[in-house]
Amino acid sequence: MEIGSFIKLQRVKQGMTQEELAEGIVSMSYLSKIENQRTEASPEVISMLCTRLGIELDSEKDITIKEKCEQWFNMLFEVNNKDEIIEKYIELNELMTMVRSDSLMMFEIHKIRYFLIMGELDNALEQINSLNEISGTFDSLHLFYWYKFKGNFATTNNEYNQAMRMYRLAEDKINQVNLSDSEIADLQYTIAVTHSKLLNTLEVIEYSNKAIDIFQKEYNFIRCAQCHILLGISYRRIKMYEKAIKHYNLARHLGELNKNNNIIQLTNQNLGYLYSAIGDSKEAIKHYRGAIDDEAVGLNERLIATTNLIKEYYKTHNFEKALEVIEKAKRLLDLAKNNVFYELYYYIIHSYIYAINDQYDQFTKLVIEDLIPYLKKHKDHGNLILFTNMLAKHFEQVGKYKDSVKYYKLANLTYEEIVNL
Repeated sequence: MEIGSFIKLQRVKQGMTQEELAEGIVSMSYLSKIENQRTEASPEVISMLCTRLGIELDSEKDITIKEKCEQWFNMLFEVNNKDEIIEKYIELNELMTMVRSDSLMMFEIHKIRYFLIMGELDNALEQINSLNEISGTFDSLHLFYWYKFKGNFATTNNEYNQAMRMYRLAEDKINQVNLSDSEIADLQYTIAVTHSKLLNTLEVIEYSNKAIDIFQKEYNFIRCAQCHILLGISYRRIKMYEKAIKHYNLARHLGELNKNNNIIQLTNQNLGYLYSAIGDSKEAIKHYRGAIDDEAVGLNERLIATTNLIKEYYKTHNFEKALEVIEKAKRLLDLAKNNVFYELYYYIIHSYIYAINDQYDQFTKLVIEDLIPYLKKHKDHGNLILFTNMLAKHFEQVGKYKDSVKYYKLANLTYEEIVNL
């Protein structure tokens, strides 16, 4: 990292103006030239500026910092104990305020990833905004991670088109920087996931296969399993069901070999969805049931499986079983009160409670006033089609044909939007 960029970054982080930093050392215009790498300052000037910033110039300490940074960066890309990640972050943050390090810019950019892992979205956005001012000084490696992490942030906010733009910019930097194969594969997998969110099925297959080629060579079987799940989803969408089942089974086999419950249950979820789509409710229910009881699996994943199971029992008119699962879903929902996905599952679960108990005033009010606006906002096309069709069918049955046509039309328009994506 160039010394001028380093000085500018530290000044901005400390909330110091150019005038405050330059006073008694150099003119403001000369400091601006140093910060923007338009001149090379003398070692004496650099030393005085760093002293005012409270920064040591110690090359031996920088070597240690670089090694610690590499360890921390790697921790952000694998499943690690969050307490250990936080502990390493605090240590590095303190070191960076005291010693001039070439790793500072990479550390600051990786903070975006760190805040996203910690679920601190406001801090992630604040970090992005604070780095925007100096992003013009980034080299190609900095830009690769800058674009990638901004893509991660956009994904967290369900802004998948913006995420894809960022990932494409990161991909453009691959040939300009020295990256490990696993880092390249991680970006390819991330692009595949984003294409899947955008329903770009052929692109999902292309990028999943690119990533899986590398993950296989590195014996990273969990990442291979994740790619197989993406491939299964893609082949299911284009109705190549045998290929989809093959990839799901490969994913589950790898999950079982590595004793990874998340992979196993994610495969069960997707197999359940596939069998539901082709009208095999018995198989769908079997796989959904296999995904709801494992407490080692994330709460969001268990709620997805539980609500899918409720939907399947409702579809087959097995309302007694649906109500049994609803009781389980309500207990899970109590555990999810502080989670971002609580609202969605609350609406879905209570919509089914009202529908099963023929409480149609409550059902229509909840679906029209709360659930449909939520699904539109979050572009949840699948659930939007499902519940608008349920609503339209109810209005049709009670003779409210105008309302029925309105919601059948919304369901059809949503379906056309998916097709045209």
